[in-house]
Amino acid sequence: MKTTPDGRPIPPPQADERTMLKAWLDYHRGTIALKCQGLTDEQLRLTSVEPSSMSLLGLVQHLAEVERNWFRRKFEGQDAPRVFEDSGDDGFALRPDRGLDEAMAAWQAEIAHGRAITADASLDDCGHLSEEEAEYVGGKEISLRWILVHLVEEYARHSGHADLLRERIDGVTGP
Repeated sequence: MKTTPDGRPIPPPQADERTMLKAWLDYHRGTIALKCQGLTDEQLRLTSVEPSSMSLLGLVQHLAEVERNWFRRKFEGQDAPRVFEDSGDDGFALRPDRGLDEAMAAWQAEIAHGRAITADASLDDCGHLSEEEAEYVGGKEISLRWILVHLVEEYARHSGHADLLRERIDGVTGP
């Protein structure tokens, strides 16, 4: 697999659906990790603009929760607790004693779990939504395909947020 100069895997230009979905998801996961590299704890905690509490450290926490929600809760049906109980509803609330290493380890653990439970699953295999979520989405069952497409979208959106945050911190821009 080819990589960008910064080490992120480049999604293949020709591949089956599953390979393509996983590759784009991994690319965006790598983008978030890249945007956090080389920064101080203070820089990682810098928020975007008032009233937002979004920071790069908060994004990592949020995405750990996103991974847990879609793979453990929705796809597997686990009654899994929040990754960081004290990070607020959106995952962006920070604690002074939790830094990037802890948040990154939790995020990577959730990514690894999601990969493991979906490795042999069909894209047509389904997880389940709550009644409220089903009303919003239009059905109670949600395919792994839908989950992966949604996660690519979620990560792509947050990659843009991370790019703006990093530009604000030290002027670094780019993919």
